Amino acid sequence: MDSKQHLYLVDGSAYIFRAYHRLPPLTNPQGVPVGAVYGYTTMLWKLAEDLHQADGPTHLAVILDKAGTSFRNDLYDQYKANRPPPPEDLVPQFPLIRDATRAFSLACIEEEGLEADDLIASYARAAAARGWDVTIVSSDKDLMQLVGPPPGEAAAGGRIDMLDTMKNQRIDIPEVVEKFGVPPELVGDVLALMGDAVDNVPGIRGIGPKTATKLIQEHGSLEGALAAAPAMKPGKLRDSLIEQADMARLSRRLVQLKEDCDLPVALDDFALAAVPRPPLAAFLAEHGFTSLLKRLDGGQAAPGPKTQLHPAKPVNPAAPAAPAEVRGDRQELPPLPPVDRATYECVQTRERLEHWIARAFAARRLAVDTETSRLDAMQADLVGVSLALGPNDACYVPLGHGGTDMFAEKPRQIDRTEALALLKPLLESGAVLKIGQNIKYDLNVLARHGISVAPIDDTMVISFDLDAGRGEEGIGGGHGMDELARRHLGHTTLAFKDICGTGKKAISFAEVPLDRATQYAAEDADVTWRLHRVLKPRLAEEGGTRVYERVDRPLVPVVAEMERHGIKVDRERLARLSTEFAAAMAGLEQDIFALAGQEFTIGSPKQLGDILFDKLGYKGGKKGKSGQYSTDQGILEGLAAQGAEVATKVLEWRQLTKLKSTYTDALQAAINPRTGRVHTSYSLVGAQTGRLSSTEPNLQNIPIRTEIGRQIREAFVAEPGHVLLAADYSQIELRLAAHMADVPELKDAFARGEDIHARTAREMFGLVDRDTRARAKTINFAILYGISRWGLGGRLGVSGDEAQAMIDRYFERFPGIRRYIHATLESVREKGYSETLFGRKTWFPRINAANPNERAGSERAAINAPIQGTSADIIKRAMARMGPALADAGLGQVRMLLQVHDELVFELPAGDAAAAAPVIERVMAEAALPSVRLDVPLGIEIGTGPNWGAAH
Repeated sequence: MDSKQHLYLVDGSAYIFRAYHRLPPLTNPQGVPVGAVYGYTTMLWKLAEDLHQADGPTHLAVILDKAGTSFRNDLYDQYKANRPPPPEDLVPQFPLIRDATRAFSLACIEEEGLEADDLIASYARAAAARGWDVTIVSSDKDLMQLVGPPPGEAAAGGRIDMLDTMKNQRIDIPEVVEKFGVPPELVGDVLALMGDAVDNVPGIRGIGPKTATKLIQEHGSLEGALAAAPAMKPGKLRDSLIEQADMARLSRRLVQLKEDCDLPVALDDFALAAVPRPPLAAFLAEHGFTSLLKRLDGGQAAPGPKTQLHPAKPVNPAAPAAPAEVRGDRQELPPLPPVDRATYECVQTRERLEHWIARAFAARRLAVDTETSRLDAMQADLVGVSLALGPNDACYVPLGHGGTDMFAEKPRQIDRTEALALLKPLLESGAVLKIGQNIKYDLNVLARHGISVAPIDDTMVISFDLDAGRGEEGIGGGHGMDELARRHLGHTTLAFKDICGTGKKAISFAEVPLDRATQYAAEDADVTWRLHRVLKPRLAEEGGTRVYERVDRPLVPVVAEMERHGIKVDRERLARLSTEFAAAMAGLEQDIFALAGQEFTIGSPKQLGDILFDKLGYKGGKKGKSGQYSTDQGILEGLAAQGAEVATKVLEWRQLTKLKSTYTDALQAAINPRTGRVHTSYSLVGAQTGRLSSTEPNLQNIPIRTEIGRQIREAFVAEPGHVLLAADYSQIELRLAAHMADVPELKDAFARGEDIHARTAREMFGLVDRDTRARAKTINFAILYGISRWGLGGRLGVSGDEAQAMIDRYFERFPGIRRYIHATLESVREKGYSETLFGRKTWFPRINAANPNERAGSERAAINAPIQGTSADIIKRAMARMGPALADAGLGQVRMLLQVHDELVFELPAGDAAAAAPVIERVMAEAALPSVRLDVPLGIEIGTGPNWGAAH
């Protein structure tokens, strides 16, 4: 050979799923889903052509998994048993992906009874034995066993390394050692001890990556660790190694790569040449990939930069991803110029506004922001609109400056009606993308002026879908503009208080001089445009496209419309409840004073603590750093359980005080004078798991099952001639747990429509009565929240040992739940984030914290996040689909008003209730499809009535 041969082996299955999650759903002219096919084609094109030019591979093949079982299933029938089936819309794309590979005239290898990893291993070893260098295009940890020179040939022969195209990083021996703590030849021993939840390799229960690495480092091999176990210090680790030795040896055989498979295609047949045009052109044309077809110019490589390979670096999964312009896995964008507020234009004439609008139509993308007189979008006056078409290419259009004094001189500005008439075609054009930061607010402000803004992107929601949980707390839960600008742009924005002042000297934005108003408002649009440029490409690179495009982005206009609808409340009923609550509070105060033997300020934690623990002598008082006793709810509930009547009375008093101030008083003040309704505000980024949160007023914390909560709900009423309809997912988190943890007993119970808590009581206690069912219900939900023995004991009124025995019994009866918890925690500890069935990531940067309380808190949240997050994704998908489904059924007068955890509330003409209920039930029941097919049915309970309480 004149030069050394270099074989690239592409792990095609990993490419397929990466492509599937990278792009929104697409269909070809025949109506077949091709989103993954398109993504796969572009990725393979880049590798086959660009790498051929830049890195000099001489041979290339794509290796795929053949559907079916492998020899490993004969060794262990539970191997890969937990893997869900591929998404429904991906299945018809598998044969098209094989067609795409062959259209590039590349070898596409798959064999019955063998996994792709085994074929890759066999080809890699065969090529290295011939002196070829081999690069495996994958990040699969199992394949890291192959890295390095052939065994016994360190000084001669070819070398094997890996290429992680997600990070554009080479993986060689140092990177393997950094990840596993051992060289490649011992990776299989580490894997055998720790197991693999994805492939259902059992390993040894209780041994995670760190312990596995330490054992292999200390004892040199799996067999060395097992042989040393009897001499180890007595404890759980020693016992596990002895008792589960056979399972560890089985796991070692499962993770061992088969390196001597028959090679179905000769290595020399993988020779890489320029991509021939005809077959690729025919394939692209058949599936409507017109943009790729245009790039195919006589068989030449697609235009663009060659792939840049970066040295492998350790990755901190809890750290924010690098800004788009410095990432190495795509074309580097030119650096953005610093923000220059002096470049912004104040648009004060029709001619200049028409100029900006024409440029925006040509740009096809603009950032937009509104300036208003107040934060309440339903009552705010529109003061101005800002637009940005690029960095430092922004303007502000004042529309309501000059303050409220009718005699004050107003600055020159376009008439508001005239300006909005000019802006309306632009803001409603389907050919121009409108980008906003929390654009839901702007949608509502502009909708009140007859403008329906679409299509939209929201940088705040994009940031949340990328980085939920790892941003600092602050405006928007770490996703506000000021914080995002500092984090991603290194820029400090003008603060509102610097423009309008604070306290008594504060002025409204309408009174701000136009030069300062332009700097502030146009900067908002400029920064939003820049953030979009940085954040939007990361969705595809980091697997966020699916949840953003299929769950969150479609929801933004839906939630905005719900906020505009609002809900009617009965002011007189609220006033009566406030009076009744005040009287009940006064009665409780007198009872508390009598029990305490003196009057005191019940709302003062210090005075209450002194009464409870110093004067009355109750046990369990704990003083904090301030020197005063804690009197939080947990402390009071503990005292009440011991029979302290004064604690019970204080808890009742606190609940009434909170409900009166938060609801019966606050809801009266929240009634919009123009609409006569209450308009809550929903945040798409307020809850880390993806749930919507309600504020101003918060309608999601009204007690559900108490008489007082029912009374408050009865104050939410329908308009005359209408009814309210409440549709509630029944036990959705338990259903999802049954599916995600693969618990046959629970899946069977849900399929039969059984009382799940009664079934759990029967499984755990052998009988079902009121007490065992109540205990089972508490345990069912508590386990999913990662509750401790002490936490469960406190809820059930039993000792920690009794609670632990119940937890152990629960796991014995439902081992799938234990496996789910273990697998989830191991995954989050390794990756730094959890993931829902729809790909929503929630980051847990404190999951490996040294502080045990911080670590335990993150672990509890991580256990529940995939389940609660999937529940949130499902109801969001139902909400986004609800309007079109009702319209198609001729039910356009049905209005969705509220979303409260697992419940949706509608207002509709009384005569439409019978027709609307089955449509709403069907949309909610099928909300997961086609992306996710659940093993359990989603149950929906529907009720109607003149008020929310009657419908609930």
